[in-house]
Order: sequence, then structure tokens, then C-alpha cells
Amino acid sequence: MDNRPWLANYPAGIAANIDENEHTNLVTFIEGVIKKYGKQEAFECFGKSMSFKELDKYAQKFAGYLQSRGLEKGDKIAIMMPNLLQYPIAVIGAIRAGLIIVNTNPLYTSREMKHQFTDSEVKAIVIAENFAANLEKIIGDTTIDVVITTSIGELLGLKGGFINFMVKNVKRAVPKYNLDNTITFKEALSQGSKFKVKPIESHPEDVVVHQYTGGTTGVSKGAMLTNKNILCNISQIQGWMSNTLMDGKEIMLTPLPLYHIFAFTVNFLGMMNFGVKNVLVTNPRDIKSLVKEFTKNKITVVTGVNTLFQALLKNEDFRNLDHSSIKVTVGGGMAVQDVIAEDWEKIVGTKLSEGYGMTEASPVVSVNPIDGTARLGFVGMPLPSTDVRIKKDDGSIGATNEVGEIQVKGPQVMKGYYNKPEATSETIVDGWLNTGDMAYIDEQGYIKIVDRKKDMILVSGFNVYPNEIENTIMQNDKVEEVAAIGIPSEKSGECVKIFVVKKDKSLKEDELIQFCRENMTGYKVPKAVEFVKDLPKSNVGKILRRKLRDNA
Repeated sequence: MDNRPWLANYPAGIAANIDENEHTNLVTFIEGVIKKYGKQEAFECFGKSMSFKELDKYAQKFAGYLQSRGLEKGDKIAIMMPNLLQYPIAVIGAIRAGLIIVNTNPLYTSREMKHQFTDSEVKAIVIAENFAANLEKIIGDTTIDVVITTSIGELLGLKGGFINFMVKNVKRAVPKYNLDNTITFKEALSQGSKFKVKPIESHPEDVVVHQYTGGTTGVSKGAMLTNKNILCNISQIQGWMSNTLMDGKEIMLTPLPLYHIFAFTVNFLGMMNFGVKNVLVTNPRDIKSLVKEFTKNKITVVTGVNTLFQALLKNEDFRNLDHSSIKVTVGGGMAVQDVIAEDWEKIVGTKLSEGYGMTEASPVVSVNPIDGTARLGFVGMPLPSTDVRIKKDDGSIGATNEVGEIQVKGPQVMKGYYNKPEATSETIVDGWLNTGDMAYIDEQGYIKIVDRKKDMILVSGFNVYPNEIENTIMQNDKVEEVAAIGIPSEKSGECVKIFVVKKDKSLKEDELIQFCRENMTGYKVPKAVEFVKDLPKSNVGKILRRKLRDNA
């Protein structure tokens, strides 16, 4: 197979490589974006918009506050909230202050929070008050001493007061908590305005984000993403989309959470490069409100996961909309089903271009063309300056159409896992990132994912690792043994099924599910339980999940 057969099939005008040294760091990149687009709208949430200039002003204040609290270059700050205007302010302010971002899923349980915060040695946190009660349970076991709380409506003016009243008193979505020495986001901005931000020297190889992922061991690991990693992925995305998107003219819908690496790099930072107005969706499960955003704003770019597209296509109001403004739709995070992509093109009139990536690659590795030539069932071609090859089980490099593990080399590949040199050396070998995903590359250079080498379960675009599920369930005294697998789900692509050997015969399914709910994020909670007498094992006693999957 040619080293890069895809280059001959790149859409016209797309270069084979990017300038990897175009930007030095995220601070100068962001400052350039703000200078270029100034008064144009940058973000909108709940109908409230914020210009690039206003974003700059708020971020400066936030950076000033963080530095005033004694936080220094390289300290870690967790950001834990749904899509709100506070999110881009917090990220840009923290980066300006020299801090490392630790994106945290707000649905995490206390146990999951504790692991991430202690593993990353987090010193500060910005957290939506809805989740502060969980933080209260574990903060004493962490190194966090700066806590900034925020409410859903905090930056939304009069409307924000109404939203907060509904969230607290009607939906009762803010459990009581008691955390010492906290400050609200608004107060932090007010105090920060009194301080001048000290410039931080930031180099291309400096780590700016710890993005947590899983592994075959089930232990969540912090992928260290540098200035160069993220900036090169932004440049790769820009190179791929620049023929279709117009600077300062696009409106993007962002229902994916910004704490997820897909939305973080693509929707947030990548689209800032085009001066996109980014419409943030706080609750993407509220399909009725989501559909309204298409009418309030003439959306031109949509990103999402398969389950989101599926939900929209089932909605009659969405199907009856005028979709003529939508130019680009990109799916990622999980496999896009052929039937969904076909229906999307039929209803919306534009192709759904599927891409592929992983946290360790910042995340985008490949994507289908967005000029209408996307190929169904494929995850596209490698981005500029990206090499992809297939490694077979015997260690040899696969030829055209031969199946093996995807390996990736490019400037977007992470520096490594934080404090895990052994895991890093297993994942990155001679500069090649071992993805654990099985695929082949055809004659035109398109990649087809055929299976996953890892036992990972993909639930609505989120990685779920069987060992983590099993380790948690084994903490239940009534469980003798357990194995977790993924089974197909119309709603989420896959869901978790567990096979359980009882230690105590009184153990019931609902009791075990409740235990899981108390100890795991919702999407990790098993949707199916099967009690068995024993589990299939290899001759060395390893549980054979594949046999369970084959018989499921």
C-alpha cells in the first residue's frame, strides 16, 4: 500500500500538510482570533450572546482572579459544568493564567471525581452548583483549595434569575451543600478586575490540557495535550474545512458537551478560528428546545453523535423545518449508523460526514470530505500532516483492505499520560499511537472501522470500560464475580450488560442496579443484568468476555 494513498483523493485545494509552527501557544492564537473578530458574536446560550471582545474582557478578569489566589503556571484547574457562557470564559482565563485545564464530566459521582482530581493533583475548580454536593463529599481527600461555584443562569441577566429559580425550586436540581471559602463566578470576575494579569511564557511543548480517557485496564488516565497538539489539530480542521466555511459568516449548533474532547477542540477552539457564532445547548436531551435553536438561529454547521441525529430525525417539528441553511454536518464520538446518515441526507439535504478520533490525538485523526462527497460507512481520510497505517496481529504492516489495528502519527498525538510512563510507552511506540481500533484502508485511502480491539463499550459517544464497571460492582458484598460487556442499544448505540455470580442468594436485580447508580455515572450503569452460575475463563483464569458477547 502507498504510504499516503488518500492524498490523491483529497478534495481540491486541501494541502497535504499544515504549518506545524504557525502558532506558538493557545494564548497568542486566541488573542489573534479576538482581534480579528472583535465585536462579532462568539457564543450564545439561552438566547444571551457574548461577543469575542466581551469574552476577552471576562477572560482577562478571570485570569487575574486565578493569579491573585496564588495559582501558578502548571497548576491544574478542573472545569465541571454543562455548556454555559461561563465555560469558554473559564477555559480562556485559566490558559491565560498559565494553568492546565482538567475537563470534568459534571455527571461524575464523587468516586469518579476523586480519582480524577487526585490523579491530576487539581488545585482549583470551577463547578456548577448543581454538582457541588458531590464535591463536598471528597474535597478533603484532594489538593483543591480554590473553589468557584456558578449557577446555570449566572451570566444571563434577568432571564438568569428566572432560570435559577426554576432549577432550584421547581426542578430541585441543586442539592444542598456546604463548602468552605467558595466564591461565585461573578464575584471572581469582579475581584479579578482589580488585578493585572502577569504574562506567562508558554511554549509549544507545554501541556495545556489533561483530558481524561480510559484504558484496557479500566483505569482513567490523563492524556497530556500540549499547545502544539491542540493548535495543530485546529490547523488540520481549518485546512479541511476552509473551502466550505466562510470566515465570520457561520452559525454552529453545539449540543455536545464542551468538556468532551470532540466539542472542546472542534466546536469551541477549532470553530473560533473561523469566527463562528457558537450556539451552546445546555441540555441536549431537551429535543423540543434543541429544535427551536434551528429556527431562532439560521444554523449552518452541526456536530453531534449518532443518538442525537437519531432523536432529531424522530422529531416531527425538526423534520418539517426549513433546513436550507445547514451546510455541514459532522458526526463523531461513536459510529454513525448508515440508516441515520441516509435519513439525515434525505430530510436535511446535506450529507452527514463521519469522522474518527480519540482523546490521545486531540482528537481528530480522519474525517470525510464536507463538500458532499462523504462516503457512507467510512470515517473518511486522514487529516493533513497525519499518517495512518494498519498493524496486523503478526506485527507486519497491512496492505490495502487488510484488517489490523489503526496506528496514528501526527503533530496532534499527545505527549503521553500524566504520571504513567509505562502506559505511555505501551500506547506510543516509535512515535506511532496504538489506537486499539481495528480497521482497514481501501485503495482511495478511506478508513473503515470494523471492530474494536479493546473491550471498550461506547455509550452515546462516551467510553465505558468493563474493568471499571466490574471493579465497582465487586465492592458489593453480595457479588462473587462479575463481567461486563456492551450490547446493542437503539437509544445509545451500546449499553452495558453484566453477568453476575451471586455470593448471597438474596441479591436482586433492582438492588444491584441501585448500587450501580450510587457509584457510577448514569451512562455507565448496566441496562441488563443476567445472573449466572459461573463465568467462562481461560486456562489462566482470565474471564473471557468475548464468549459472553458471542452468546449475549
